[in-house]
Amino acid sequence: MKTLMILVIIIGIISLIGTLLIAGKSDSNYSSATKRNTTNLTLIYVVIITLAVIALGIYIVIM
Repeated sequence: MKTLMILVIIIGIISLIGTLLIAGKSDSNYSSATKRNTTNLTLIYVVIITLAVIALGIYIVIM
């Protein structure tokens, strides 16, 4: 059991180091891509929530 705990800790430390190394590299188009993705997700959420509210209203009226 102790060996497995040590193995999990070692894997966690290696994962942390790998993540920090990858995070150090930046993407020049990250800002514009993030803005576009956020806009798209917001639009999707607005449409889905609107449809859900309409469907709920129809359900309440019918029942």
